[in-house]
Amino acid sequence: MTGRRRGAVIAVVLGLGLGALAGLSGFFAWPMRVQSQALMAPSHPRFTEAKWPFPTDEWGEGKAFRCARADCGVEVNVYIRAKIGFCNCLTGVSDDNELDRLSDFNLMGGKPQVLGAGHEIKIAWMKGRSRAYAVSEPYHAPGSVLAIAFNDRCDAIVATTTVAHDAPKELEPSVIAFLNSEVVVHWAEVTLGL
Repeated sequence: MTGRRRGAVIAVVLGLGLGALAGLSGFFAWPMRVQSQALMAPSHPRFTEAKWPFPTDEWGEGKAFRCARADCGVEVNVYIRAKIGFCNCLTGVSDDNELDRLSDFNLMGGKPQVLGAGHEIKIAWMKGRSRAYAVSEPYHAPGSVLAIAFNDRCDAIVATTTVAHDAPKELEPSVIAFLNSEVVVHWAEVTLGL
């Protein structure tokens, strides 16, 4: 191969490689730009039951619910399950340390980054806390998690909410309202044996 031909082949290969690299970076960056746009609270969120996607562990399976992008502005998944006898019987879910201890971070592959202090919430007759976390994985759009736990005496209900957006605070009222819905409250009563 002559020097001129070799140079042309190298130039073509480099051009194709750079084009592929630019295309991939655009592909992975596009969802990140979209997910970082302002998020408005949905006016009529609609959660539908889905299959529990996680392997069975010491806490067993729970209930899974999904709110599609068309109904919530972004995809939102709520995973709830009971942790019988695992809550502090005297104080309940009264601080962020207890919330962190109860939360299902293992479902997400580890503890995500805290976005701020937690705050009190009320689900039916139970009190608890909610706290937002950021989840960042390579080559994925930014996401976030709301860790929510509430209790009846020594028994806790833990809700892990994944949000396909980097700022979950706008969706938290919709999630809390859903956790107060008849579907979830009835499930909690049956699961806790009330």
